[in-house]
Amino acid sequence: MAENQEPTFQIQRVYLKEASLEQPNSPAILLEQEQPSVDIQLGVEASPVADGIFEVCVTATVTTKIKDRTVFLVEAKQAGIFEIRNLPQDQMGPIMGIACPQIVYPYLRSNVADLVQRGGFPPVHLAEINFQAMYEQQQAQAEQDAPRIVTQ
Repeated sequence: MAENQEPTFQIQRVYLKEASLEQPNSPAILLEQEQPSVDIQLGVEASPVADGIFEVCVTATVTTKIKDRTVFLVEAKQAGIFEIRNLPQDQMGPIMGIACPQIVYPYLRSNVADLVQRGGFPPVHLAEINFQAMYEQQQAQAEQDAPRIVTQ
């Protein structure tokens, strides 16, 4: 019997892998009237789990400060397990760097907003992300950082 060579892309599971909320200066900082600054960092990582099975994680770190004092810090990692088989190798990077994060990210947005709200703050709504532009920027940066071979 011949093995199925049809391209396969299936979501196996989406889950919250990690989440933390820290309020190191509470309760005193909660009495401050000043508007806090918000810094949001995002990251994407992908790794093989088994043959044709990959985990893709999108991580968000939200740091809110008043002057140099932290109001709250949220770190969350949303993951998905995907079955990806029989795709050309040149399509694997875009699938894991664009398509998979686009599936996982809405769950991350919801979990971050919920975690912040459960901490007693107005929810932080992460902006929509263009994962294609982010992926292309990372690829361009990797090319720029690649070692150059100089021949004489």
